[in-house]
Amino acid sequence: STLRCLVNILLLLLFLSPFWVLNIPSEDIAKGIMRRTVCAKSIFELWGQGRTWKELHTSLKNYPTERMNPYLQRDSTYKINVYAFNKTLTHNKRIQKIDDLEFLPFKGKVNLKSPEHVFWLLEDYGTDPNNTPEKPFVLYFGRWLADGQRELIDSYSVKKRHFIGNTSMDACLSFIMANHAQVRPNNLVFDPFVGTGSLLVACAHFGAYVCGTDIDFNTIHGRGKASRKNQKWRGPDENIRANLRQYGLEKFYIDVFVSDASKKIWRKEKLFDAIITDPPYGIRESTRKTGSQKEIFKPTEDYVENYVPVSMSYQLSDIFIDLLNFAAQCLVMNGRLVYWLPVYKPEYSEDVVPQHPCLKRISNCEQPFTSHTARRLITMEKVKEFEVKDQYAHLTDTRYSPYTGHNSFRDKFFSGVVKKISKENENFQN
Repeated sequence: STLRCLVNILLLLLFLSPFWVLNIPSEDIAKGIMRRTVCAKSIFELWGQGRTWKELHTSLKNYPTERMNPYLQRDSTYKINVYAFNKTLTHNKRIQKIDDLEFLPFKGKVNLKSPEHVFWLLEDYGTDPNNTPEKPFVLYFGRWLADGQRELIDSYSVKKRHFIGNTSMDACLSFIMANHAQVRPNNLVFDPFVGTGSLLVACAHFGAYVCGTDIDFNTIHGRGKASRKNQKWRGPDENIRANLRQYGLEKFYIDVFVSDASKKIWRKEKLFDAIITDPPYGIRESTRKTGSQKEIFKPTEDYVENYVPVSMSYQLSDIFIDLLNFAAQCLVMNGRLVYWLPVYKPEYSEDVVPQHPCLKRISNCEQPFTSHTARRLITMEKVKEFEVKDQYAHLTDTRYSPYTGHNSFRDKFFSGVVKKISKENENFQN
């Protein structure tokens, strides 16, 4: 089993295959996975595979007959689909391939519209559209079990969203983050940099109650300039609540309010089942917190109601320190923190990912930005109750140093662009 798994991984890396062979304990578990995933298209019970037709036939003949028989009975209906990745097959070619499978002991009737059982012949021609091989790298045959939730990417598309901003999270990434956080019905989910609420929408889709905060007054209240083309100002009902109402999810919306992520506002600890967020990096949205480098004005009683504190720079290193300390205090035990960490590739290593004594890192995935920058999707789980001493762990932790400075990542993000432009100008002059 281990050897087979390693071989499959090597084949996947060798051909950059879109297909992946998994060992899943039961059909119910497989279907459960597909009810959540937005990354996988479909899942099949694998009956046979091979690098050639001969190997595929041999593999199918060796598949246990007792596992085939329940789906091949005379009173059942079925159909066979043929799918070639990275190659277009003619109708006649598909029919020919189906005819080549006549050695399989199908006894039922063909029904192309509503069959009881659907079988797929899958052919992998690699991922390079400019170098498609004559013959497939691998062939698979199996019984269809379930489709993934990829339709959610379109139905929840930001392009169709009622209220959007410059940094509204892509629908696919929002659902991926919700899955990493293991969001379940009746969970309480919080986003401390809520923006236009894209992450709240994804979590509410899975039945979680959602809330959030943001320092931007106009975004929270749906005021100011619109982000859409040919629209100057936001409309009267452009807000986060309207986004959830758009998808019939308003009943899961608790509220959002203006707040500074660097300030402690929650009296109760161990409050949230998940904290999911996309902190600002200083590229399209500035990193800010309330306060001033100078003496902060202390309002009298006459000014308290309308007083708005002066904003000041908020270093990325401080953002992550505050975020991890907040998660350690406010997550329930085994609750999850999911957030994006921007990285400068020439300086990146696993060591720069912030850690916390109360949080265990579960996964670390990359989404490339440019040739020299990317962001990592970090998932952490609370494994230890918070103690006061834990909030000072960062003082001896060098992982935060690459993010020290107000525009640390912004400067690095644009540094590669400047160098590239300078090099192109130099070549032009030569």
